Amino acid sequence: MNRIEPNALLALSTGVALALLVMTANVFGEPDNTLKYILSAVICAGGFVLLNGRVASMMKRPAVQPMIHADAPGTAVWSGLFPLMIIAMACAPVFFAGHDYGLLVIIASVVFGATVESAIRANR
Repeated sequence: MNRIEPNALLALSTGVALALLVMTANVFGEPDNTLKYILSAVICAGGFVLLNGRVASMMKRPAVQPMIHADAPGTAVWSGLFPLMIIAMACAPVFFAGHDYGLLVIIASVVFGATVESAIRANR
């Protein structure tokens, strides 16, 4: 393998950004929410990946294509905004310490689930 699939790389970079968000929320957020943040990230991302395809087929939506296409190079640039957005969300606990950041973790985990689903679709 001499080339990494771009959708898998996008999912990996978004996952690293999600881990950064969970860590900053644990360190700078309300105390004793570590387990809540980790479980929220795992359950929401996993639930999105498992259930989004089923809901799409039940609602008879057209098949979703991977986020990054070789035919349209601009999709790589636009998809690169997902990890950047999550890294920006990871900065919020640093500057506004002491709050509950569970909603940010849920939003970021759904975005991560979308990138994982895109990588799975591109692999097929």
